[in-house]
Amino acid sequence: MDVNAINPILDAFVNILPQLGFQQIDKKGVKLEDGVLTNPGLIINIGVMGPLKGAILIGMTVDNAKMFASKMMMGMEVTQLDDLAQSAISEMGNMVCANACTNFSQEGMSGLDISPPTLLMGKDAKIKLSVPKAVGVTFSVDGIEIIVYVGLF
Repeated sequence: MDVNAINPILDAFVNILPQLGFQQIDKKGVKLEDGVLTNPGLIINIGVMGPLKGAILIGMTVDNAKMFASKMMMGMEVTQLDDLAQSAISEMGNMVCANACTNFSQEGMSGLDISPPTLLMGKDAKIKLSVPKAVGVTFSVDGIEIIVYVGLF
């Protein structure tokens, strides 16, 4: 996987989240993952098609997803991941990936398209990617740990 394919995605993540009410976004670590990920509780999966193919995934624990959704919904208490909370989190993934496509286009790579977000829930479930390796970047977003996985070829 080309390392240059990661930065437009991470830039999109860092640029979109403040528009959703988040203030402090810090990169905490980078790890090379094999093609099988373990779901921490909730993962948004968005397929990428065009000159690059694969997936962008955004994962977090269920408790972190509740805090994240609460913050997106202007502090409304989220005690369970109901349809509204799931929709909010999925929309964040959609916005990040759409913005990443714009970033790629501005760098001269046009023709990328993304699938609608698929929300996968189930702690410790295994997710087999279509690529042999992915990069996982851990962020702290207003104290909420989130991992962005990029598996593109």
